[in-house]
Amino acid sequence: MESVDSEFWHFFFLYTMITAFYLGAILFKARRSRDGEYWTFALWALGGPLCFLAISGYCGLLLLTCCLSLTYVVIGRQMDMLMMHGKAVLITGCDTGFGHALTRRLSDMGVTVFAGVRDENSLGAMELKRRGSDGRPGRLQVLQLDVTDAGQIQRAHRIVCTQVGEAGLWGIVNNAGVLDYVADGEILPVRMYRDCLAVNFLAAVEVTQVFLPLLRHTRGRIVNVCSMAGDVPIPGFAAYGASKAAMKIFSGVMRQELARWGVKVSTIQPAAFRTNIFGTHDDWSRHKQEIFKCLSQDVWEDYGEAYFTSIQSRFSKMADVSSEDLRPVLDDMCHALMSVTPRPIYKPGLSAWLIPFLHCLCPTWLYDIIITTLFQFHSSLPAGLQAKRLSGFKDVITKDGG
Repeated sequence: MESVDSEFWHFFFLYTMITAFYLGAILFKARRSRDGEYWTFALWALGGPLCFLAISGYCGLLLLTCCLSLTYVVIGRQMDMLMMHGKAVLITGCDTGFGHALTRRLSDMGVTVFAGVRDENSLGAMELKRRGSDGRPGRLQVLQLDVTDAGQIQRAHRIVCTQVGEAGLWGIVNNAGVLDYVADGEILPVRMYRDCLAVNFLAAVEVTQVFLPLLRHTRGRIVNVCSMAGDVPIPGFAAYGASKAAMKIFSGVMRQELARWGVKVSTIQPAAFRTNIFGTHDDWSRHKQEIFKCLSQDVWEDYGEAYFTSIQSRFSKMADVSSEDLRPVLDDMCHALMSVTPRPIYKPGLSAWLIPFLHCLCPTWLYDIIITTLFQFHSSLPAGLQAKRLSGFKDVITKDGG
């Protein structure tokens, strides 16, 4: 009996010491951090008594040590944030969407934000100008910055250099992007392919090259907004996906090359979130008319007007199933800019990791069936396929009748 009591108190002492050490480390980290969520990790210390009661002996002790170590090292490090007050960040594509929302969040945190907009007289740009002049904690300056215009990029560089001085530029967020139209790759005009590549890829390359000397001075951050469509093939996204795939590879190579300079590069690959990238009904109608003008007679006859008309329903349905809550994307962007150890790739949204997971896990033929089913936003078949299906049905009827 005495031996059992001795063993009990021996393990109880070990469990208590390990839990106390973990609590001390967490509270010490919380004392140095502005992030109150560190205190929630102290609740993991409850695992000590639970392990002690559920699994006795050294097995429970090992389990407890592994759990607490994993919590501290992996989760704790992700929340170890830098002080951003006074740091300067350049964000492109701030008229609407992610760029607009990120500008507002960072400026409220005391960050100096240079918000590049395609049209400085747009509603979004005017709103940001008002926010920049109402005495908020961080400076906010709206820059006319069409990322496809080399002259505007150079002008923005001169303004930023003048404003940041010796402090330098901490981060670049290459967020500007266009989708144009979601349609079969065969019928998208080549102009739309060029437009997607120019805005989503080549412009980000030029902005990065122009501003990189400022980042080397601060050992700062580059955050590139890519897409799930650039990670896996998705029907209707041939032009957009190809441009984002190029951006993804560029980001990976830059991450490797800039590591020796202390500059960290992160990629954001969001799932479906509701932004203005889908455009308006007027935009859709304009793009549809452009497609009609570019089609050859053979392609027009094979697809048919009913199919082209039904494509437009993709936009409204895609917008309907997209999330209005942009916080997961903004949280990841802030983490990439502010964390001591930013991740190389962020995938906010459920489908952002689920669909690539299916792409890796499933045979190609099975993935193709799944993805074409998920992204089949209209029931109309191309006219040529309808004709073949009808012809095959008539042949079956004729044979049965014979």
